[in-house]
Amino acid sequence: MSIPRLDIVVFGATGFTGKYAVHEVLKLSKDKGGLSWGVSGRNEKKLRDVLKEVSEKSGEDLSNIEIIVADVSKEETLLKMAARAKVVVNCAGPYRFYGEPVVKACIASGTHHVDVSGEPQYMERMQLEYHEAAEKKGVYIVSACGFDSIPADIGTVFLQDKFEGTINSVETYLEAWSKGHHKGSAIHYGTWESAVYGLAHANELRPLRTKLFPNRLPQLKPKLKPRSAIHRSDVVQGWCVPFPGSDRSVILRSQRHFFDKNNQRPAQVQSYVAFRSLFAVAVVALVGAVFAVLARFRCGRSLLLKYPSLFSFGMISHEGPSEEAAENTFFALTVRGEGWKEKLAEPTDHFTEPPNKTMSVKVTGRNPGYGATTTMLVMTAFMCLTESDKMPSRGGVYPPGAAFAKTSLIQQLIERGVKFEVLSSL
Repeated sequence: MSIPRLDIVVFGATGFTGKYAVHEVLKLSKDKGGLSWGVSGRNEKKLRDVLKEVSEKSGEDLSNIEIIVADVSKEETLLKMAARAKVVVNCAGPYRFYGEPVVKACIASGTHHVDVSGEPQYMERMQLEYHEAAEKKGVYIVSACGFDSIPADIGTVFLQDKFEGTINSVETYLEAWSKGHHKGSAIHYGTWESAVYGLAHANELRPLRTKLFPNRLPQLKPKLKPRSAIHRSDVVQGWCVPFPGSDRSVILRSQRHFFDKNNQRPAQVQSYVAFRSLFAVAVVALVGAVFAVLARFRCGRSLLLKYPSLFSFGMISHEGPSEEAAENTFFALTVRGEGWKEKLAEPTDHFTEPPNKTMSVKVTGRNPGYGATTTMLVMTAFMCLTESDKMPSRGGVYPPGAAFAKTSLIQQLIERGVKFEVLSSL
């Protein structure tokens, strides 16, 4: 007689994000009742230490939580781990190096997989190489299920649901701020490491996308042109620059899915990040310029990875932010859509009149890098567990917007402190 699978296994549970994920899975198991879960990673002692730490902090007895030792360099251990789970919550990055073996093990074992990757090359290659296999196996592989890029991608889905017309273009504006004065870095080293290798291998994206999307989308009018490199926004209060993260690429993949599968006009997208002063823009621009130059060369990457605090002006460290600092950091992601009040018969049709409707929605929360991220991550795992009948096809590799558009994910996140609201409609 086979042993019933655990509902969720957190892989990489001893890492910075993994520990947060363990806390969130514990909360979810208490909220929903009867949820079974386990933790996995390379080192059994460290896994026990994590459970002990979470147990002491929460007051819950975790002595019966299953521990599964698994290593990305040992395929048989990953297969054993994946076979014990209905959903693997993968917190072990950078995914460029460590993600694919876990994805392969999950597909082979018939196990859903969610992660917090913000690495376009990894995400799009997984879709190119494993979508058909995952679909045939009936499992969902979904990346970008954290702060990259749930607010932007699901926020765009929220906007489209509320718009009641035809959207032509979407602009996203990210703001983040802290309350009080807290010592230490704002971001953990793992995020920095992913960014270093992502920029170093950015040239991989064009040929990858040519294979992934051989058919071009229709030319939409009016065309959404990028705003100037530094501009004062009329959407949020601040100075804005193009957002270098994965949000735009993730949203565009969802929009492509909606066009291909739902015959829905795809929105054009541009993404920005807002700062409250030109001085902050100048500091970020300086860090970005140095980062961009050094990431192109092996010796430069070595310096960036060896001295993250130096090259980020103290924003990045191996230790990551303190719990107090993280909990006092907040984010707002404003999504502005422009289009028409009327609907088109076909998504490739064109309006003869200029856009006559705008709408803005906002997604807000706290502790974006870790707390909100793992709340989003764990709730996407829960959607795979409980609402797979509302997800596309019978499986496959998807961005979160495409995967969870018809599920109750937004309502579940609202109940857990991530707010979705309509700001204006004109």
